[in-house]
Amino acid sequence: MKQSDVLIRPFVTEKAMNAVRGTSAQNLKDGNKIEFIVHRDADKALIKTVFEERFEVKVDKIWTKIQKNGKHAIIKLSEGYTAEDVGMRVGVF
Repeated sequence: MKQSDVLIRPFVTEKAMNAVRGTSAQNLKDGNKIEFIVHRDADKALIKTVFEERFEVKVDKIWTKIQKNGKHAIIKLSEGYTAEDVGMRVGVF
């Protein structure tokens, strides 16, 4: 699998946008996350590597889940990086 095939597109819903902006009660704990639809065969290590290289950020943790519309990766960025900045670069805002 090519690295360009790993991240398919950002997943944009109201809940996903709240995680980007950290608008929940626990701003730092629940925020600074961005969600992407990823290739079904991509594992967490590959997603992390590709995401860090493409957006020049550090990833703290990744959660994945498989749903009807594909495999989702919820990516929490490390301190010092903002998911809102990454969202602006991919055209979410």
